[in-house]
Amino acid sequence: MGHPDKLADLMSVVRACIDQGRFLDTRHASERQTERQITRSELLYVLKTGHHEKRKDKFDGFYQAWNYSIRGKTVDRRDLRIIVSFDKPNGMLIITAIELEK
Repeated sequence: MGHPDKLADLMSVVRACIDQGRFLDTRHASERQTERQITRSELLYVLKTGHHEKRKDKFDGFYQAWNYSIRGKTVDRRDLRIIVSFDKPNGMLIITAIELEK
């Protein structure tokens, strides 16, 4: 069985989920954001203004879903990578957030 197709226009789907409030933090993402002092507004800003880092996408065999990597800078120039996935009833799931180049 092959993997499902990846979303063709990831960033427009991400922005639509944010605009419509159709997104959830996983518990892991919430813990990482607290631990790494990444605020909700920084996270949403990067999801809206960042770019799809296609080479970092991974297929999660357990959930049978793609995890997509979005990278961008916050207003104060923090370089973040945010991993998101999609779940039909819930919309976008925020899997984790990582600060790069520390």
